Parts: sequence; structure tokens; C-alpha cells
Amino acid sequence: MKSNSKWWALLGLVVAVGAFHALGGSQFLSLAAIKDSQAALQSATAAQPLLAAAVYFVVYVVATALSLPGATVITLVGGALFGLGWGLLIVSFASSIGATLAFLASRWLLRDTVQARFGDKLAALNEGVQKDGAFYLFGLRLVPLFPFFMINLAMGLTPIRPWTFYWVSQVGMLAGTAVYVNAGTQLAQIDSLSGLASPSLIAAFALLGVFPLLARKLMEALQARKVYHGFTKPKAFDRNLVVIGGGAAGLVTSYIAAAVKAKVTLVEKHKLGGDCLNTGCVPSKALIRSAKFVAQVKKSADWGIARAEAEFDFAEVMGRVHRVISQIEPHDSAERYRGLGVDVVQGVARIVSPWEVEITHEDGTVQRLTTRAIVVAAGARPFVPPIPGLEQVEVLTSDSLWRLKTLPRRLLVLGGGPIGSELAQAFRRLGAQVTQVEMAPRLLAREDDDVSELVMQRFAAEGVDVRVGHVAQRVVVEGGEKFLVAEHEGQEVRIAFDQILVAVGRQANLQGYGLQELGVTTGRTVEVNGYLQTNFPNIYAAGDVAGPYQFTHTAAHQAWYAAVNALFDPIKKFKADYRVIPWATFVDPEVARVGLNEQEAKAQGVAYEVTRYGIDDLDRAIADGAAHGFVKVLTVPGQDKILGVTIVGEHAAELLAEYVLAMKHGLGLNKILGTIHTYPTMAEANKYAAGEWKRAHAPQALLQWVQRFHTWRRGGV
Repeated sequence: MKSNSKWWALLGLVVAVGAFHALGGSQFLSLAAIKDSQAALQSATAAQPLLAAAVYFVVYVVATALSLPGATVITLVGGALFGLGWGLLIVSFASSIGATLAFLASRWLLRDTVQARFGDKLAALNEGVQKDGAFYLFGLRLVPLFPFFMINLAMGLTPIRPWTFYWVSQVGMLAGTAVYVNAGTQLAQIDSLSGLASPSLIAAFALLGVFPLLARKLMEALQARKVYHGFTKPKAFDRNLVVIGGGAAGLVTSYIAAAVKAKVTLVEKHKLGGDCLNTGCVPSKALIRSAKFVAQVKKSADWGIARAEAEFDFAEVMGRVHRVISQIEPHDSAERYRGLGVDVVQGVARIVSPWEVEITHEDGTVQRLTTRAIVVAAGARPFVPPIPGLEQVEVLTSDSLWRLKTLPRRLLVLGGGPIGSELAQAFRRLGAQVTQVEMAPRLLAREDDDVSELVMQRFAAEGVDVRVGHVAQRVVVEGGEKFLVAEHEGQEVRIAFDQILVAVGRQANLQGYGLQELGVTTGRTVEVNGYLQTNFPNIYAAGDVAGPYQFTHTAAHQAWYAAVNALFDPIKKFKADYRVIPWATFVDPEVARVGLNEQEAKAQGVAYEVTRYGIDDLDRAIADGAAHGFVKVLTVPGQDKILGVTIVGEHAAELLAEYVLAMKHGLGLNKILGTIHTYPTMAEANKYAAGEWKRAHAPQALLQWVQRFHTWRRGGV
């Protein structure tokens, strides 16, 4: 109903404007018509000045609100009738109010549609307007080259606040209004509107329009000068770039810098490869694969194998995990990166000035390097909450559990996010009694309800004791027995365990690098702008230490921007692009997502349609014994444009890549449907999901005519 009212309102507006032109209304707003009526208008104004001012004010507001032509002529009339002082006052407020009404009409009628269709392309503009909209609008208002009615309508499509739009318009249009009102006081001598705005006058206004942007740049320069106050910039530098941290972000940053022939030093205090190689992605996926094999053997009957057994030793499973790390390790080795041209240093780095990094080597020697730019890529570590009594027991985290040689008999996993869920299932499949405790009402709370429900059903079927809605209160040790005391629905619950794995999130590594001492702004992460710059413009941050996503692939993605901006600013720099970020949780069934899901779309007020295809109907999934899960696609209502995709099922992370490509390059479901997919593969699920959308949007009226056509060709009636 709301959408229909908008279309009726838009139609009414178009009809009103069309009628105005059709009935010759524009003739009354021509310079010749106004000059012919000048004497009568001035006489009426002299007789009843207040009524004339009120009528003039209303006419001006309506004409501006409807974006009718003739604003210049009406402004001249204001000067002719009321003089410079009163004319400027009346026109200034009437034009600003009318402009704001046009702005609000554009916002109500068009913004949702435009943002839904072109939101991804307008993301950078929206962000810029939210941050600096007043500057941009002020500049536009000062330059007569930009038609004011177009500015009104265009700004209505952006997130700028109405009050900001009003007062900036009031101030920004004042200079131009004064010129035309003043000219109106000499209306009788004006023969052409073109003569009012000479090239020199327009040039002067253009310079005024650029002024706010120049002022902004000047403010940035002054802020930079202020932040650098007290530091002496070296006249020459030892390095173009020093990178702190040898994880995904640091390695890619260093590689790019070396590739463009910059002199770069990479400093790592532990092991190259960071968390992903040593304690995160690689070991966890190796463990998950071993656990999956054990689970498959236990279900051998599902594949027509009457009996199968898998004997294993947990220590040998962990041994395989470390062998996998060793196999991948050369990809991130110091030798490889030195061969690429990177100066790799083992040691602890501390920033001592905006252009100096002090490195303490393993042997205790200290080296100080000067550098034009610095990239902080220090990563993150598991967060261990301050739960009373937790210090009494050994706490395992995703960093430390890889030292285990013996499988815990009773493992309590605290946390229901991706890390906690992956490890809870893996350890259960390897034979541990696993209790998973999560304070939220479901696991994987960032995913949709149906995703969480499917995963929780699988966990329950495999014997994971999932306790959602349980808030950890304290840990107690009684008679050698360990318990977690949690609150659930107002009651205390005691959960026994032998070892506890804490997986409630990660926190950025901010200490020990000189950030606070130098004055780099930090919160939960290092605070950076869209170019990944800190408040010190030559110091950048990338990866987990900067956020907003803590994924290896986003760390590598950010690294490109950090490296290029650090090396080439102020000649050229690029804003980091987060529009299409995929991620996956490697539970079984896998959960993979890109873009919006339903709960995010609802929270953001984004209109969407849902298309769902059940993988239980897919031939290859049935053959593989993996007939479970679904593909869920969110699209713009009535269009095949993809807003987001969630896939739950076997190889979901691999299946997602097709949608990531489509969203990145603006391809819709029709393009996916028109792409040949090999049979039989899991990837056909993507095509069938597109087919479901197509069937739901089949042109029924056209199909009825086609049916009649075929009936006629058969000789029927």
C-alpha cells in the first residue's frame, strides 16, 4: 500500500508539472511577461505590501518545491517588488524552504528505489555524504553552473539530514540570491537573463564553490601538522615502508611493496604466517578433515558398506595437523620473501616516532630504521573473559589447543560462534564428550535462524550437548572436579568438565608496538579511515588489528590498499572496498555467505525477496550422501539483482564463489541461469536456485497468450 501511494503521488506530481506546461504556465514566468506586468505588480504591492509579500512567498515556495522553471525570473521579481533588503530576506527563506520540500519529496518518492537498485555503486557516495555532506552541498550551492533544482532532487537520494540540507542551502544560496535580487531592482534595464551571469561572475562563484573543499583539505593538513608536532621528519629514509607483523596482511603488504620495487622491511616477533598458518585456518581445517573422515567411517552403512572401523590415536591426528602446517609453511617462509625482495627481520618492533621503528632482535641487539610509511599488521589473539575462578584451571584457546597430545574426555567449549562451533564438532567426532555453552539463544547468531537451526540439529544428532541461553558465571573446583556455573532462565546450572576451550571472540594486538605512547588512536582496534590511515597519515593498519572483518582473505584484501596508499599517497590513493565480502564457517554442513542475509536486511530496512533451493533435491548431493542444506538468495524485489546469498551444505564455501563473482561484477540470477554447469556437480545448485527465481517471476500474462498461440497452431479454438 505504501509503495502504491508513492507511485500515485509521483504520477500526480508529473501530471501537475505537465499541466503547468500544457496550459502555458511557463509563459507567465518569462522575462518578457514579467516586464510587461511590472507596473501592475508594483502598484498592487504598494497598495497591500504584506499580502503581496505573502503571495509572492507562497508562489516561490511552490515553484521551487515542484522544480518548475523560472526561478531566476521569480527572484528578479522579488528585487523589483521589495527592493534588495526585503527581497533578499523573502527570497532567501522561500527558496530554502521550497528546496527542502523538493528534497523531502525526492527522498520519499525515489530514494528507496534508487538505493535498492544502485546501492552498491552509491556506497562510497553515501559514506562521503554522511561524513562531509555539508561541505559538498555548500560547494554546489555556491556554483551557478549546477541547476539548483537538480541539486535538490539529487541530494534527496543521499543520506544527508534534512536540517543539514536546509541550513547549508540557506547559507550557500545567499550569495547567488543577492546577485539576482539586486539585478531585479533594475528590472526595466534587463533585456536578457544571460547577461546577468557573466563568465567572470560564474568563475568567481566557482572559486567560492571550491573553497569549502579547499578548506577541508587545509583542515586535514593542519590536523596532520598538529599530530606531527614535536617530531622531526628525517631528510632521508632507510626504507620506503616498514611492516609490523608477518601474518596474512603483513605478508601481502610486503610482497606488493617489493613487487613495485620499494625498499621494505617486514618485522615478525614469532612465526611468519601468523595465526592463519600456525594456530588458525590451517590447523583447524586439518583437524576438521580428520574428524570428518572418522564420522564418515562411522556412517559407512549409508554408503552401502556393511561395516567399517577407524582406529586412531589422538596424538597421531595432532601430528598430522603439524605436518600440514609444515607443508604449507614454505609458502610463508622468510627465505621465500627474501627471494622476492623483502627484508625479513625476526624481532620485536616498536614505533618510536612517525618515521622511526626500533627493532629488538632475538639476540638483544637493537636496530633503528627510518621509513616514509609504516603498516601495522599485528593481528589479534583469542579473548579470555574475566570469569571468576577461570584462573584455577588450564584454559585452552584456539592458539594453545594444538599442543594437546591426549583427547579430553569431557571438553567444555565456551562460545557458539564459528571457531567454537567448528572445534566443538571436530572434538565430538573424535570421541570427546563435548558440551557447548553459548549465552545467545542459538549458535552462529550472525546467521539467519534457519541456518542456526540446521547446524544445531546436526550437532544434536552427533551428540554435542548444546546449551544455548546459558550465561557463564564462574568456575569452581570441588574435590578435584571442575564445574562451570552458568545462569539459565534464572536458575544456576553446573556443568562438569575436564578441560575448557574458550572461544568467545578475538581482540586486536594493540600493546607493545608503541601505538599508545606515540598517540595513535585506538579503541577495540586501531582506528583507521577509508584509506586505512591512522590519525598519523603515514601510519597505516591492516588485517585483524584494524578490523572490521577478521578473516584471512579480508586481511589480504586490505593489504593491497595499505601497501599502495602507503607508497603512493599523496599522488594517488584508494579507498578500501568492502562491498562484497564472503565468509564461511567450516562446520558440517558448511555455512557460507556473501552480502546480506535476512536478519541484516530487516535490520537495515532493505527490501528483498527470498529464493530458496533445497540441496536435498540435487542429483550429485543425493549420490554423495550429502542431500541436506539449501541455497538462499536475496534479491531486489522484482529484479534478479543479488543482495546476498547464504549456502548451507557440502562444499558451501566453494559453491559461494560463483555468487561472489556475480555480485562483484553486477551479474544477476539470469546470467547464472544462462551459464552451463557441469552435470552432475554440486555447483548445479546455484543454477537451480536461479531457476527457482525465474519460475517465480515468469510472465504469466505473456504465457497465457503463448498458450493460446500454440492452441491455434494445433487448429484449436
